[in-house]
Amino acid sequence: MPYLSPNKFIEFQDLGLIHYQDAWDLQEKLLKQKVEAKIEASSSNIEPVTINHLFFCEHPHVYTLGKSGKEENFLLNKEYLKNIGAEYFHINRGGDITYHGPGQLVAYPIFDLDNFFTDIHLYMRSLEEVIIQTCSQFGITAGRVDGLTGVWIESESQNPRKIAALGVKTSRWVTIHGLALNVNTDLSYFNHIVPCGLIDKPVTSIEKELGVKIEMKEVKKVMKMAFLNIFQAFSI
Repeated sequence: MPYLSPNKFIEFQDLGLIHYQDAWDLQEKLLKQKVEAKIEASSSNIEPVTINHLFFCEHPHVYTLGKSGKEENFLLNKEYLKNIGAEYFHINRGGDITYHGPGQLVAYPIFDLDNFFTDIHLYMRSLEEVIIQTCSQFGITAGRVDGLTGVWIESESQNPRKIAALGVKTSRWVTIHGLALNVNTDLSYFNHIVPCGLIDKPVTSIEKELGVKIEMKEVKKVMKMAFLNIFQAFSI
């Protein structure tokens, strides 16, 4: 039996419905721990052994603006947020504004890319591939649009529809934030923003494309396997 490096293992946890701030705090805590461990190992001239984490969750209604995003892409008066039961956060990931809410599968990989590959472009494309393979299992053909991050339906058409958004942050090759796939999402919440700063690109969901609701647990099962397959990893 071949030796399996512990660095190729991923600790998986389903956080269920969790407040955005709590999920963000958890990611920042793990990021700090891993970066400090890598710095300490480097100063001692030893190879650090880091654990990779993968969290699945859903959030109550929330809008998040990335560090490179534009405030004007948030179309609501922030005081109106309470009327629609939503919150707003300006956060430290890349990308512009997006929405998270019930019925949307959010995945947060806290990976040490030294365990896989030290290439941010490849990492982003790998996250997109996770979504593409997940959609494929439900009979949906998804793909990429040149020059744009995310995953799209009818990606080669004049008017592709966005089904998933990505945004990440890395420090010493440790990643936080991740991807959001619209499964049974209430898409009306996207009407209050310019999603990802793209004026002419509509959003969609698995439910909208298929015309029926899909069990979230089934999507989670498929996406977990896609992560393990694409990153050639093992679940613990």
